[in-house]
Amino acid sequence: MQRTAPAGYDDDFALWAEAQAVPLREQRWDDLDVAHIAEEMDGLARSDRREIRSRLIQIAMHLLKQQYQPERASSSWRTTILVQVTDIDGVLEDSPSLRREIPGFVAYAYPRARRIASSETGLPIETFPEAPTPEFERALAAALAGDDLEF
Repeated sequence: MQRTAPAGYDDDFALWAEAQAVPLREQRWDDLDVAHIAEEMDGLARSDRREIRSRLIQIAMHLLKQQYQPERASSSWRTTILVQVTDIDGVLEDSPSLRREIPGFVAYAYPRARRIASSETGLPIETFPEAPTPEFERALAAALAGDDLEF
């Protein structure tokens, strides 16, 4: 019975990954596609960082909307914040070293959330401070800690 060679990295990623697992488990180092494995390992860390930043944008945007349009605040906004925080917690549980990068992630997320909040509320972007206010930072810290979200 002739066995076909596994697909390459660019042809069928799932098949390639499964094929790479075999020599890895068997410690057949010369049979590994080291360059692509290293690329994928780097990608895993980047993916976790992207996910946290994306979720922080959602949290910050909803906090800004809540702060500047409190009359429109809804349980949906709170639920969105809770879901995003819960998912960030899951990423940090798997990759706790990323917790130290949260301030940088917030610095990335805030200006983006500001633009989105302006678009969603119809308020001029100047309504939202260019940098997080102490009140915003307290609300974000409370949200990330799972506490009540009061301004």
